[in-house]
Amino acid sequence: MKTQIDLNNPLLQEWSGAYGGVPDFTKYKISDFKPAIEFAIQEKLEEIDAIANNAEEPTFDNTIVALELSGEKLDRIHAVYGIYRSNLSSPEFNVVDTEMSPKLAEISDKLYQNDKLFLRIEKLYKAAESKTLNTEQQRLLWLYYTDFVREGAELNEEDKKEVARINQELAGLFTLFSQKLLAEENDQFLELKSENDLDGLPEEFKNAAIAEAKERKLNSLASIGNTRSSIEPFLTFSNRRDLREKAFDIFVKRGDNKNQNDTNETLVSILQLRAKKAKILGFKNFAEWSLSNKMAKDPQKTLDLMESVWKPAVEKVKNDVAAMQEMVNNEGGNFKIQPWDYRYYAEKVRKAKYDLDQNEIKQYLQLENLREAMFWVAGELFNLGFKQLFDVPVYHPDVRVWEVNNMNTGKLIGLWYFDPYARVGKRSGAWMNSHRDQQKIKQNVLPIVSNNCNFIKGNSDDPVLISWDDATTLFHEFGHALHGLCSNVTYPSLSGTSVARDYVEFPSQLLEHWLATPEVLNKFAVHYKTNLPLSESLVERIEKAANFNEGFATVETISSSFVDMKLHLTTETVDPHQFEKDVLAEINMPSEIVMRHRIPQFAHIFSSDGYAAGYYSYLWADVINADAYEAFLEADGPYDKKVAERLYEIVLSVGNSVDNESMYEDFRGHAPKSGALMRARNFPVES
Repeated sequence: MKTQIDLNNPLLQEWSGAYGGVPDFTKYKISDFKPAIEFAIQEKLEEIDAIANNAEEPTFDNTIVALELSGEKLDRIHAVYGIYRSNLSSPEFNVVDTEMSPKLAEISDKLYQNDKLFLRIEKLYKAAESKTLNTEQQRLLWLYYTDFVREGAELNEEDKKEVARINQELAGLFTLFSQKLLAEENDQFLELKSENDLDGLPEEFKNAAIAEAKERKLNSLASIGNTRSSIEPFLTFSNRRDLREKAFDIFVKRGDNKNQNDTNETLVSILQLRAKKAKILGFKNFAEWSLSNKMAKDPQKTLDLMESVWKPAVEKVKNDVAAMQEMVNNEGGNFKIQPWDYRYYAEKVRKAKYDLDQNEIKQYLQLENLREAMFWVAGELFNLGFKQLFDVPVYHPDVRVWEVNNMNTGKLIGLWYFDPYARVGKRSGAWMNSHRDQQKIKQNVLPIVSNNCNFIKGNSDDPVLISWDDATTLFHEFGHALHGLCSNVTYPSLSGTSVARDYVEFPSQLLEHWLATPEVLNKFAVHYKTNLPLSESLVERIEKAANFNEGFATVETISSSFVDMKLHLTTETVDPHQFEKDVLAEINMPSEIVMRHRIPQFAHIFSSDGYAAGYYSYLWADVINADAYEAFLEADGPYDKKVAERLYEIVLSVGNSVDNESMYEDFRGHAPKSGALMRARNFPVES
């Protein structure tokens, strides 16, 4: 018997309107979530039980397809719930989130621990008839079977109960970690009280900081928010070394301030529970369990890859720091380069060495032009067209929506939502979400994807200018969006970005290359005041400086990858501070750089299991991405139609319907070679 509920609850209604229906954000209230989620969970569990208890012999349709179609209502609610969680967080929503997260996690346990259901799947998987299924169906059946086994379907009842208990406790801790980190980012900021405090800052950044202070209703002249998009430009341009240190301090100490939002105790509990779960599931540690369904498979392979790139990156950093220290000494500065100095002096060295000023480039990087540039690239490579819509409900006035179609045939492809600006209640960083996966079991279901960023909005009359790094991130996340939009599979579990975690970053990192192509720079990088394009000499200087600071970027990212992997290889209780210190000492971390994500704020690995023992994925995928881009360079360049068509047909459109390693080899003709990455970063390549 279902929970009594008001069936007019807007969250329970099917999405209506064009494009196969869209969520109607004008009708949802936070108070609707709890009853709707509880009702939809109960409905999904009843559907699972009906499949498991079907008296008929198991078939692909009555078991696997039935599972793919189950829980449609919950999927819709969960999509909206995720939007609120990442973009519209509030104390009222957090209460619901804290209560609902463990209940949502419980569904997976009840699915994977359903003995009757597993027996049906196992029987299908081992039956000779399974060989008569088409390749996509075989892949889906394999995925279900291996997921069930990996999640403990073959455990005894006592162990199953313990795994379920751990999963629910973890879900609550993930939510707690995320809420604490968001509170740190919302509540902390750097106040700038006088014009002197703004010394060195670019004009548009000053204006954005002044606007932020007004929005926060501060008495100060300006304020710098505690997010990467605000802190990093401040560290790059501020002439005030004392304020750079303060800005750096609030950013790297997020979650580590011995206050009510300190995350250390929470993350230690997460690590302990993960280790215990892995042991019950038959693995030595969580890293081994996590990698059991990844391309890398073996944690040692990831450590070997990190090590091979780490040494040349550290050597590059030493050379860069020497040039920076020389500049400090020549200026009469009586100090050794510290982490809050690195970006500032790196920018000065860049300017001296290449006559290239990041702030000069930024004048040409207007957010709206870059969005148009992404659309143009998608059109050139994959024949995708974009038409803005004004009648689709959105969850915030900043959000805009585009219809995506095939420019040649006019065929609808999907919808793309864009939410570019930082605000209170929105988590930091940049990401892509799939609100509805493409599939065509009954009919073609159009994907709905979003890109979400945290750019500083500034004054409404001024164009939003972003840094080269932020522009790269914009293209990166759009690469994820294209992966979701280009999907052309039958089953939702195989759709779009549903690939191995260490493969999913490949299409996104690949798209970053197109930002720097002359075609994009000449057409879309125009000065925000004069509307003149980048000069030829400036484009040449950008190309020459392309690998400048690559050592820094590599070191801050791989140090985080080392720490993540080693955290999940140990089964002992750790002291986060000491563990971080010991691992960084072991790998000879340069003292002038900190990890990109220190342990207390490492949301990638502590807000869910997503990237736990998986942050190496960015480096792993970068090897694949660098090798893949060379396919374009070996042909007629970045816009080679034949290579782009093969990328679309063999990689982007097939989701996870093909083994990821085989998929890549089909596209490239060989396994990815790490030499391409070393060449891309201008590191020495071993022969």
